[in-house]
Amino acid sequence: MNALLFSSTLVVYVAATVVYLSYLVKPRDVLGRVGQGLVAVGFLVHLGFTLNRYLVAGHTPITNLHESLSFFSLAIVGTFIIFERRYRAAILGSFIIPLALLILVLSIGFSNGIMPLNPALKSKWLFVHTVMAFLGYAAFAVSFAVSIMYLIQSHFLKKRRLGSLFQKLPPLDILDEISYRCLTFGFPLLTFAIISGAIWAETAWGTYWSWDPKETWSLITWFIYAALLHGRLTTGWRGRKAAWLSILGFVIVLFTFLGVNLLMSGLHSYR
Repeated sequence: MNALLFSSTLVVYVAATVVYLSYLVKPRDVLGRVGQGLVAVGFLVHLGFTLNRYLVAGHTPITNLHESLSFFSLAIVGTFIIFERRYRAAILGSFIIPLALLILVLSIGFSNGIMPLNPALKSKWLFVHTVMAFLGYAAFAVSFAVSIMYLIQSHFLKKRRLGSLFQKLPPLDILDEISYRCLTFGFPLLTFAIISGAIWAETAWGTYWSWDPKETWSLITWFIYAALLHGRLTTGWRGRKAAWLSILGFVIVLFTFLGVNLLMSGLHSYR
């Protein structure tokens, strides 16, 4: 059942990606509606896969890289659905859904076996800490994609190339607002994830903070997004500067999530 649900999710996301990229070339309303429908179906199947794995494993299925990448992809799609419906901008799918698909494809490269849970992970904090972290990461992923759209649109304006792609992308102020809303959604979640992780660490390892590589890079990520939000609220950071910092922040998120696990050893290292 797990294999069937995962394969079905992959097929639907591939189809949605093709439709949304086609929409980017020819923005017809029917393509936007088909893309939305495929994403909704894919999200439900993906959610079914995650819930089924939870029932089989008996714990939150975010304990290895296969599960974590899959859940990250699910969270990105869910966040996309929220913001796409809020701003009625189907073109967002042309940039966000391929990213979600790529992350899901990456999960195939890691073992999908359900292993016994590490004793340190047998805690009520597993669900709270990991889900909050990935929901925050998902919001940052959407902000990352929207920031790329902002830079593309800004480039067209600067060069006065007001061609077909320029006409398809939302106005700069809308893109900037979406990115900001994603940040205000994701930052509190990341903050709560770090706090809950510290509480969990004290019960599991006897210390709130041990400067483990994952902890250190999570804190670096937090400071980058804190600086971005502080700059927006106090000095009016917007536009290209905010877009570049949002992109940098997500690169750090990816390193915190994948790089630390693959390149460094520590209490949070898992594959």
